[in-house]
Amino acid sequence: MRRRAFAASILLSLVTLSAYAEVKEAAPDHLLILDSRTIHAPPDKLYAALTDVGHWWNSEHTYSGDASHLSLKAEAGGCFCERWDGQSVEHGRVIWAAPGHVLRLDTALGPLQSMAVTGVMTFTLKSTPGGTTLQFEYRVNGASGSALDKVAPVVNEVLADQLQRLQRYAETGTKP
Repeated sequence: MRRRAFAASILLSLVTLSAYAEVKEAAPDHLLILDSRTIHAPPDKLYAALTDVGHWWNSEHTYSGDASHLSLKAEAGGCFCERWDGQSVEHGRVIWAAPGHVLRLDTALGPLQSMAVTGVMTFTLKSTPGGTTLQFEYRVNGASGSALDKVAPVVNEVLADQLQRLQRYAETGTKP
């Protein structure tokens, strides 16, 4: 009986892991990363956490080395920016903000910015019993020489970490 319970728990953990971020498509000229997860927080609370990016983003993936320098103004044209010591970086720009429902950014994150590619990142929130289903999509397009298929696994790994940190922050209210 114990063996069955153990096997079932391993199977369940594999199913749970496969539900998280994955590279759905990758070619030299494009990549698509998808993630869907249930977060135990209502949509409005999750949306508030999402826009409080400086509290959950991993500092290792900032230019300044400190996520507290990040801000996100959740309105059309709003900046997902980092400001420190007289310097600033626009990581993205909000192109759709519907509190509690959708946040979409025009963003080529990190090293993608210097590759002259375009990226669209969408967070869609849907109320479910016990919380919110967060559907995440990051679509990046560029020239065939962009070699996006080569960077897709690293981009996916970074985004999977960020989404996990967002989930912990939304569910607990504490920095991950």
